Amino acid sequence: MGSSFEKIPRAGASGRRAGSAERPMALSPSRAGDFMRCPLLYRFRVIDKLPEKPSAAATRGTVVHAVLERLFDAPAAERTAAGARAMVPDEWEKLLAKRPELAELFEDDPRGERLAGWLGDAERLVERWFTLEDPTRLEPADRELYVETVLDSGLTLRGFIDRVDVAPSGEVRLVDYKTGKAPAPRFRSEPLFQMQFYALVMWRLRGVVPRRLQLVYLGSGDVLTYDPGEEELRAVERKLLALWEAIALATETGDWRPKPSRLCGWCDHQAVCPEFGGTPPPYPLPVVDAGAASAAGTGFGSGAPADAEEAVPDAGAASAAEARSGAGTDAGVDAGAEAGADAGAEAGLDAGAVTGVDAGAEAGAGVDAEAAAGAEVGVGAVASGQGAQGRMGQV
Repeated sequence: MGSSFEKIPRAGASGRRAGSAERPMALSPSRAGDFMRCPLLYRFRVIDKLPEKPSAAATRGTVVHAVLERLFDAPAAERTAAGARAMVPDEWEKLLAKRPELAELFEDDPRGERLAGWLGDAERLVERWFTLEDPTRLEPADRELYVETVLDSGLTLRGFIDRVDVAPSGEVRLVDYKTGKAPAPRFRSEPLFQMQFYALVMWRLRGVVPRRLQLVYLGSGDVLTYDPGEEELRAVERKLLALWEAIALATETGDWRPKPSRLCGWCDHQAVCPEFGGTPPPYPLPVVDAGAASAAGTGFGSGAPADAEEAVPDAGAASAAEARSGAGTDAGVDAGAEAGADAGAEAGLDAGAVTGVDAGAEAGAGVDAEAAAGAEVGVGAVASGQGAQGRMGQV
């Protein structure tokens, strides 16, 4: 069983190879979220690798993340809000040099007014972070850390963690920056699932459950924390295995169905989506009969359970206790998470509806919905804006 724990650059969306269809090989929080939100979106991004237009919100998030990473290169006393603000234009220029296609975000802005406003918004997000955390008292163990592990089942999990803090006692805190606003309590299951995913990977890599998971919402100035436990992370692992089975079966059969929601308004693929009168491109992989695939089992060589109902406990038991686009990695800031998902939550989109997609049925995989992707594992204890309930709080 292999695993890796290293810091490597994030790949930009431009790194996708159009038309280079291949079977999914690993699962990241972003891609798991795609499948739960809409199986057809997962296919378009991971298998078809259809191009997507640059997103101003996601690109701003990438710039802000870069600033918050670079800030810790300086000695503690030099980590000031003014200095961080001054880094924003430089990070934008660096990103633009790597991804020239981002220039189209402002091609209709000859006087640079929209660009100036966009940069100003990024600077304000960076400055707000200083009201939430004190960088002069932080010395992260890792920043923008790429992690990957292979579970006993054979499923590979991977992703990027914005910041890892390790206390003198050895306790670990995982921190994720969000440039959007904190969702209402009933909409927090998706970002919490993302952090539980990372906690599971770190547990498998280091053998220690992270003491705390922390979401820093720069758009609203909120910090949400959650303290995971082993049983909750085991439930998350079972959920991911069942989700992977649903993805594997959909891959084998080629049956990927759309899941309409308010997030469709932010989707770049409406022209090829049946919900909007479009026709998906020809499926680029060989397919097998759904019945045969189900009987044979489709774990892509993994030992993941084929029966999702056995794989994940019922929602009541599980609840005792979620931008970067890129196929299989959290590259940059997932546009769905930073732009679409945050906006969807603000629009009153129930996170249960977002993460509770019938992954198997929608993908035609015959996998139970709540078991495969809808059970909000470990999300039973969430916080209200006025005070914490259970073990997820607002500080």
